[in-house]
Amino acid sequence: MNSSAAGADPQVVLDVIEAAANDLGLAATRPGPDLVSITLPGTRKLSTECALQVGRHGVSIRAFVARNPDENREGVYRWLLERNLKLYGVAFSVDSLGDIYLTGRVALDSVTTAEVDRILGSVADAADSSFNTILELGFAESIRREWAWRRSRGESTANLAAFTQFDPGPADVGPSSGDA
Repeated sequence: MNSSAAGADPQVVLDVIEAAANDLGLAATRPGPDLVSITLPGTRKLSTECALQVGRHGVSIRAFVARNPDENREGVYRWLLERNLKLYGVAFSVDSLGDIYLTGRVALDSVTTAEVDRILGSVADAADSSFNTILELGFAESIRREWAWRRSRGESTANLAAFTQFDPGPADVGPSSGDA
């Protein structure tokens, strides 16, 4: 497979994107005639679905990161804008509902296997490395409630380990021996 999008033919660009994903061992599907969807693995955010849509002049990149924050939206959005200064090829964006995405655009004739690798790496790193901070800033009260709910029922808190600062401590399981 060519390593470049020879002549910026949209079909060749789709093939380059799909081949790059396969070379990286990533699951890629074509849910539409001009769309490649690639599942990116992570550790904090377990997976990020990244859509690359090929148009007449460029490739649009879009990956969902997190839903609209429950609280502290201004703090979350400010943090994302500051984080944008460090990203390659993509930037954090919000949609009309306030949901958080990584978005970008690449010219058709710039699409090479190496560039797809760089863009996918940027999306995967930004989504994964930002995920816990987004949750801490925008969902602190929900995380506290989840800790309390799990503790009160004796449920596992293993997947909350990254958020121990929100742990309310052991659940009150009933009256102590000193209560009458």
